[in-house]
Amino acid sequence: MTNGSTGLDFGCGPGPALAQMMQEDEFEVSLYDPYFFPEESVLERRYDFVTCTETVEHLRLPLHEFKLLDSLLVPGGYLGIMTGMLEDRPGFSSWYYQRDPTHIGFYSERTMLWVSREMGWDVEFPSRNVTLFQKT
Repeated sequence: MTNGSTGLDFGCGPGPALAQMMQEDEFEVSLYDPYFFPEESVLERRYDFVTCTETVEHLRLPLHEFKLLDSLLVPGGYLGIMTGMLEDRPGFSSWYYQRDPTHIGFYSERTMLWVSREMGWDVEFPSRNVTLFQKT
């Protein structure tokens, strides 16, 4: 991505720190959160990138939301997701992430690979708990 790229911080919460950092680096970033920034007009545009930081674990209809996210990306656009990744199924009961009652969906690399196939996106895992999709 280059300076001036347009993005959306989807599910940014009450304090959109990531968007602020990106704006400081000269990216144009819009905000959307159904509770804190419910401006739905931003969902009618297309973006070079969309970020979802600690968001997807709260989604009630994840496939529906992934399709929405796809519609927000230009061809070649990026979707960056950060969420706690389930690495060890037997350790689920002691995993801190599942104790939050608002976390209703859990993801693993295998899940994200399925999402990439379903959506027709390229995928990579640049670091722990981060998935980067690219719309093809």
